[in-house]
Amino acid sequence: MKIVKAEDFDLRREVEYGSPEQNKAVREIVAQVKQQGDAALLKYTEQFDRVHLTAGQLRVMEEELAAAYRQVEPSFVEAIAAAAANIRAFHSRQKRNSWMDLQPDGSLLGQIIRPLKRVGVYVPGGKAAYPSSVLMNVIPAQVAGVPEIVMVTPPSTSGTEGIDPYILVAAAEAGVSEIYRVGGAQAIAALAYGTESMAPVDKICGPGNIYVALAKREVYGVVDIDSIAGPSEIAVLADDSADPAYVAADLLSQAEHDEMASAILVTPSPAFAEACRAEVQRQLGELPRRGIAEASVRDYGAIILVDSVVEGIDVINRLAPEHFELIVEEPMAYLGLIENAGAIFLGPYSSEPVGDYFAGPNHIIPTNGTARFSSPVDVDDFIKKSSLIYYSKEALLSNGATIMELARREGLEGHARAIEIRLRKEGKAGEAE
Repeated sequence: MKIVKAEDFDLRREVEYGSPEQNKAVREIVAQVKQQGDAALLKYTEQFDRVHLTAGQLRVMEEELAAAYRQVEPSFVEAIAAAAANIRAFHSRQKRNSWMDLQPDGSLLGQIIRPLKRVGVYVPGGKAAYPSSVLMNVIPAQVAGVPEIVMVTPPSTSGTEGIDPYILVAAAEAGVSEIYRVGGAQAIAALAYGTESMAPVDKICGPGNIYVALAKREVYGVVDIDSIAGPSEIAVLADDSADPAYVAADLLSQAEHDEMASAILVTPSPAFAEACRAEVQRQLGELPRRGIAEASVRDYGAIILVDSVVEGIDVINRLAPEHFELIVEEPMAYLGLIENAGAIFLGPYSSEPVGDYFAGPNHIIPTNGTARFSSPVDVDDFIKKSSLIYYSKEALLSNGATIMELARREGLEGHARAIEIRLRKEGKAGEAE
């Protein structure tokens, strides 16, 4: 990993919008699925996944879910169930209720909160299987009260034909029963527009490759989406009190995701920087996904030297990383200074995988510096709100002139007259009474 001073490091990270060729391909796929439904789904599944299916084979049957349990270890079932319980408990604290406020003049104002009716969850199946992402997408939607949750995932996982049984078990443990073996941009289009086999959804969530991301952007507006996710990233701010082995391991935990993942160490200690760089190289030699992690560290990794922990936090706030670990003496003393980070991990024992898998907070977190203005997936992502206004006669007579003043200042006479006609009629009626 290169060691640089903060002023010599470019803190910008570009959002990936794909090449012109990729965008053109995605638009064509989306249009074909919209027009041809299942026929296009099956065509693209055979073309891209090398799997021949019929329309009747798109949906995963209950027998396959039962068979998946026989292919995984009981210890995995116990682990995924324990993680699901923690995730459910954390997200249950986020749930909000509708409210109403009765005014002294008899008016009633409020907000009605309802869950979305139908949500689509995309589970990738490219370089690795991610059963934990099933839980992170599905459970917040369930807590919000979404009655219909449908999952799509490629018909082959990690290059092997068939859906990874760990993904199916995670789906079953989360309570998902409507699952389709379709992936890529074609799956996103099917969720958005529906086909003969799949009903359309109101929102699509879940990470995927560049084609999935571009397809989500293409259908946004027809449906809602969670975000356009970029490569994973981690930033660690550590001082001499930290263990270089811990920090190196945490940096590599994200670098192994893919070649474009970003792992950044910020430190005020040149000695710690050197020790951590050496430890990263040592641990790389023992990592099964060494090739991927090595490319990530080489192309997108860095160690940034700063003068103090406070200056380091300023660097972090400008990076706005997806995951941020603060491993310094008295980390709680600096918590109030952290403004931009998707998830914050404090202390040497709060390793990033604790949050990825088990603690309870969501691991679907804003990337590419978007933590400046966006948040992790939570229950609010699966609800919609309606404002409630019941205005009494007394309130309208009292405030009507003010409303007309505002309308006429905007040149909207029709708005003003909608109030005026009521004031004339109801005002006279009031005088007659």
